[in-house]
Amino acid sequence: MREKEIEALLRDGVKRLGGIAYKFTSPGNSGVPDRLVVFRGRAPIFVELKTKAGRLTELQEVQIERLRSLGQDVRVLYGKDDVLKFLSLQETLQKIMDELLGGGDGAI
Repeated sequence: MREKEIEALLRDGVKRLGGIAYKFTSPGNSGVPDRLVVFRGRAPIFVELKTKAGRLTELQEVQIERLRSLGQDVRVLYGKDDVLKFLSLQETLQKIMDELLGGGDGAI
């Protein structure tokens, strides 16, 4: 699966869960993660997408470490399987948040 297809899988999956997966660019800051994923009531998640055989560049590693040192959640997902696992986890977390924020079907 090509990186473009992996991005579409993430973008569409996040949208299905009620979130937004912004294409993230930062002029003058090469190597930043590909996407900034946001869900209702939660901190944003920076996501770098790679093919299953893909590798981070040295600059990407530096940028990811910089974001993590600031307490940011940064995920590197390799291929379709990682994206599907990420989406499954986000679906579970979003159900919990919806319940806590009053947007879910049940009551806690």
